[in-house]
Amino acid sequence: MSSAPTRRLNINNINPHVKAAKYAVRGELAVKSEEFRAKLRRGDTDLPFKEVISANIGNPQQLDQKPITFIRQVLSLLENPALLQHEDVLLNQLGYKADVLERARTLLSQVGSVGAYSASDGVPQIRQSVAEFLERRDGFPADWQDIYMSAGASSGVNTLLHIICANEKSGVLIPIPQYPLYTASLAVLNATCVPYLLDESKNWGTDLETIKTAYAKAKSEGVDVRAIVIINPGNPTGASLPEEDIRAVIEFAQQEKLVIMADEVYQTNVFVGEFISFKKVLRQLQKENPGKFDGVELASLHSVSKGMVGECGHRGGYFELVGFDSEVQAEIYKFVSIMLCAPVIGQCLVELMVNPPKQGQPSYELYQQEYDNIYNGLKKRATALHEAFKQMEGVECGEPQGSMYLFPAITLPPKAAEAAAKEGRTPDEFYCMRLLEATGICVVPGSGFGQKEGTLHFRTTFLAPGTEWVERMVKFHQDFMEKYR
Repeated sequence: MSSAPTRRLNINNINPHVKAAKYAVRGELAVKSEEFRAKLRRGDTDLPFKEVISANIGNPQQLDQKPITFIRQVLSLLENPALLQHEDVLLNQLGYKADVLERARTLLSQVGSVGAYSASDGVPQIRQSVAEFLERRDGFPADWQDIYMSAGASSGVNTLLHIICANEKSGVLIPIPQYPLYTASLAVLNATCVPYLLDESKNWGTDLETIKTAYAKAKSEGVDVRAIVIINPGNPTGASLPEEDIRAVIEFAQQEKLVIMADEVYQTNVFVGEFISFKKVLRQLQKENPGKFDGVELASLHSVSKGMVGECGHRGGYFELVGFDSEVQAEIYKFVSIMLCAPVIGQCLVELMVNPPKQGQPSYELYQQEYDNIYNGLKKRATALHEAFKQMEGVECGEPQGSMYLFPAITLPPKAAEAAAKEGRTPDEFYCMRLLEATGICVVPGSGFGQKEGTLHFRTTFLAPGTEWVERMVKFHQDFMEKYR
């Protein structure tokens, strides 16, 4: 009788740093929601709901956000250039506009074929287009050679953290609550997360004293704190930072020689105030204080996945470096070269995002109409969800400011905490699991992002259309509170 074959890999001998990483937005709740979705597809009628709402992740087109026509039309021609030989059909029968054809031809002349590799750091002409966008946005020059195309912002974060973190003593200041990409990436790198709490009482703003305290504590423990991450507008909080907060962070980074990683992927999702980039404020400080801020290293990231574009699956993004040593940039180039290049179709999509149709061009009117409809829809749903939270006992949530999320605080009865403990869950995990099982709405417990000790939260997107699912959430919460009161 032969013994069962043994495998080389098992859960005890794989990379322990991968095992240590946690990524709640795709965790147990998300897995269970997909099981429910599969059951519904099979016609299972035992579930108490008829659809699953994936409010756990910022995935706009999964939740019926429609692609922008101009973007998809150009992409279709890039994928199948033979269509350009039938200009009359495109223009007169399929609704394409002349500027769509012109843009496709321009991009094809720059990339050759979207099926071919580009330069490791991206197509030069597309990087130039990004630089021109940054100049228009900030009012300061940008150098296309400091711009690196990436497979969404996540790839850029991964590249930068690999360069920044030299060993387990390398520390990075991370906002809490934060998008778990950062803590998960640091865990995989076996580097040190240095958490600093955002101020919930001030719309999740940065508090410089809190940052200084976290920095000093880490240094006293022998951590070589090298960088600070800022997510603006915030994820999961939706907060949009005022200029004084940005100035304070840059001044602190200059004083302590910290690299600033500015995650700015939600820069068009701002409902209150305005988006101000770290690059713009840094350049203003350099202008006001000649020489003082010249050594500040800033990496800012953007993506096609969010905003009104919402093309997560196309994996397009970029990061810009400001003030980095040329030898370090050479190593960054080498690192992205190991990955070969960002998807070329994603790079083209970045170009379409940063260089949309202009007023007077044939596609402009429809583009602007679709863009505004998406923006207004997001704002309307954010407001409706916020209003619903105001009705819910023990729920507190600040006014929606930006991004795609709300991060309400919840106060749960002691009996709910006891029931959670029996399941080996935190109270917020328990609440979110019961919500999913009762309504099909998948949200993420605050513990997946980090939260101040003694507080409970959950993060929800406001991407799902309609209001019926919001009413389901309100009814569930009322029943939950009654049950565990």
